[in-house]
Amino acid sequence: MNGTDFDGLRGQVRGQVITSGDADYDAARAVQNGLIDKRPAAVVQVSQVADVIASVNFARDHGLALAVRGGGHSGPGFGTGDDALVIDFAHTRGVRVDPAGRTARTEAGATWADFNHATHAFGLATTGGVVGSTGVSGLTLGGGIGYLDRKYGLSCDNLLSADVVTADGRFLTASEHEHEDLFWALRGGGGNFGVVTSLEFRLHPVDTVHAGIVIYPGDHAETVAKFYRAQLADAPEEFGAFLAFHQGPPVPFLPEEFHGKPVCIVVGMWTGDPAEGPSRWQPFLDAAPVAGSMVGPMPYPALNSAFDGMYPKGLLAYWKAAFLSELNDGAIDAHLEYGRRVPSLQTAVHIYPIDGAVHRVGAADTAFPNRNASFSPVIACHWEDPADTAANIAWVRDYAAALQPYSESAGYINFMDGDDLDKVAENYGPNYARLRDVKTKYDPQNLFHLNQNIVPA
Repeated sequence: MNGTDFDGLRGQVRGQVITSGDADYDAARAVQNGLIDKRPAAVVQVSQVADVIASVNFARDHGLALAVRGGGHSGPGFGTGDDALVIDFAHTRGVRVDPAGRTARTEAGATWADFNHATHAFGLATTGGVVGSTGVSGLTLGGGIGYLDRKYGLSCDNLLSADVVTADGRFLTASEHEHEDLFWALRGGGGNFGVVTSLEFRLHPVDTVHAGIVIYPGDHAETVAKFYRAQLADAPEEFGAFLAFHQGPPVPFLPEEFHGKPVCIVVGMWTGDPAEGPSRWQPFLDAAPVAGSMVGPMPYPALNSAFDGMYPKGLLAYWKAAFLSELNDGAIDAHLEYGRRVPSLQTAVHIYPIDGAVHRVGAADTAFPNRNASFSPVIACHWEDPADTAANIAWVRDYAAALQPYSESAGYINFMDGDDLDKVAENYGPNYARLRDVKTKYDPQNLFHLNQNIVPA
């Protein structure tokens, strides 16, 4: 598209190089967010690390922007770009588990559903989001909030090593014992430092959990929110649950009269003694009138993928996020005002707890600095009709503005949208200067800039 001849690259890779003249170009360039309609110069569906090295060298030597796509869930669509070369890991999704050592190594294209399927066979898991189709790499590199973070920390806190192809085409392994500066930066610093081709994680004993999805009519949202706040303050770390505002989903355990109506939801799981599961969830069933609920033993991967069907590829999406040191009455009031006006069935407003084990890691120990925040709310608006775009984006922005007086200055990189690039330094706070140093060392020309970009010094 930009005049570059990709025949040379085709001769250097085993994967497929797709350009605009190919029949599958439109499918290859599509990402999760249907608002993103970029036309890359080429998409390389890599098959191995050698393909990645060849693609990085080709992009650098030909002056092409370089996009890296794992799961493709990036809200701003950073996994593509106009006239860019896209490295697409869609066909590299393997996960190898070491049950004796309680570790797993995953290829860069694996989703959390892939990962959980592999580790669950051995009764093991690690912290990994709340939607199974999310990519392991992207979530981890930005931090990694999920059901298990109160007990076991963020995804990045469980990262043991990562294989990386840097801007000069070198292949490095980053860990606590080699390229330590790069390993520090990868744990929260996003895709700024190279192409991660595989990740090694620490695993924990998580098998069948006592899960809960409790849905309340929207009229009781204030009671539920304040009850949730009080319960989480004293809950053991084995209890991980988030508070949510949705339209009532068309699920079998919710009567039809609540479908599409404003509802408040508590979703999560108990990973402690299975015998305690019912008693851990009963208070939530008693806190307010319940519209519908599903509470009981469930394989962890089933809960982690419970909402995947609501988020097919191609939905239009726009996100905003914040961190809260506390879920105070002002923040609850803002959620009540806007949460009752959720504009679509697929829109998700979630308030994730990030205390416990997350707080036991120092702010400077990883690139993810927000170790004093207790909650991470995200306003993830999704819709189908392009005619609704302007109104939905305005709703998200107004919602975020209403939360701002109660929020910390930083926000969660993984939930930032494309118009939040001016907040990157603020989001990394005291770690930004060190991140710039690492960026300057490994990517001085900013080849990897299609991300929440850290500009080299």
